Amino acid sequence: MMDLRLWGCALLFPLQILLCVLKAAVRFLLPPRRKDLGTDVVLITGGGRGIGRHLAKEFAKQGARKVILWGRTEKCLRETCEEITMTGTECHYFVCDVGNREEVYQQAKVVREKVGDVTILVNNAAVVHGKSLMNSDDDALLKTQHINALGQFWTTKAFLPRMLELCHGHVVCINSILSLSSIPGAIDYCTSKASAYAFMESLTLGLLDCPGVDCTTILPFHTDTEMFQGMRVRFPQLFPPLNPEMVAQRTVDAVRTNTAFVVLPWTMHFLVALKSLLPQCALEEIHKFAGSYTCMNTFKGRT
Repeated sequence: MMDLRLWGCALLFPLQILLCVLKAAVRFLLPPRRKDLGTDVVLITGGGRGIGRHLAKEFAKQGARKVILWGRTEKCLRETCEEITMTGTECHYFVCDVGNREEVYQQAKVVREKVGDVTILVNNAAVVHGKSLMNSDDDALLKTQHINALGQFWTTKAFLPRMLELCHGHVVCINSILSLSSIPGAIDYCTSKASAYAFMESLTLGLLDCPGVDCTTILPFHTDTEMFQGMRVRFPQLFPPLNPEMVAQRTVDAVRTNTAFVVLPWTMHFLVALKSLLPQCALEEIHKFAGSYTCMNTFKGRT
């Protein structure tokens, strides 16, 4: 009897895969249904500037009930909060270093008491030091891992349990295409983003049987913010930096359509596919042609 069941599962498996492909094709061709954000409380880490600031504005524009900003620089948080409040959306900010586990848990408790339950968590906070391994300070390397990777463990552990209780929630990670295709000169950042990608991939699979709670991972190419100021690609006309406002718009749309993974721009899918198909020597030539080996030589961004 068991053998028959196994054979039955084996025969159905290709049909299930085909059905998933067809569903994805239909979703691509037809406008997906977008969920309403009118009851959602959104918390954005690194929400004072850069992509985080644009995310706050976009969530407010799309009707989020409340927006909460976390970050390390109070001046930026206050300015963004005031800007969001002027649009008519309730906004709060709290100074919090997501790399500090105790601080995350303490501030999460304060948020629940003062604002309410967070239903959309956007893990956006990140730093980059832009140096090779041997030129990197040990504390700087640890700082990148604590903020970019481990910080997502602490924030998710702080807010996910209540989402599961409510059967309503969304965990978002603003990652990077560098998590799938690394470059020299940013070894701390690439390593942390690869870790964050694995974290989100595992979390997404782990929540498949949890109705109402979803995950979204955004994988953008180089974005035009002060964080990567000075980074230069060889052919900026072919590979222009992304507009942070567009990244924010695509992120909020992915949340509203429950899209699990978004690569920006879509042409980066070819790079990911080539990594699986081409030999290492060919990949090295692609990196040389694109200027990946030297793009961080002029880096002077914010850490």
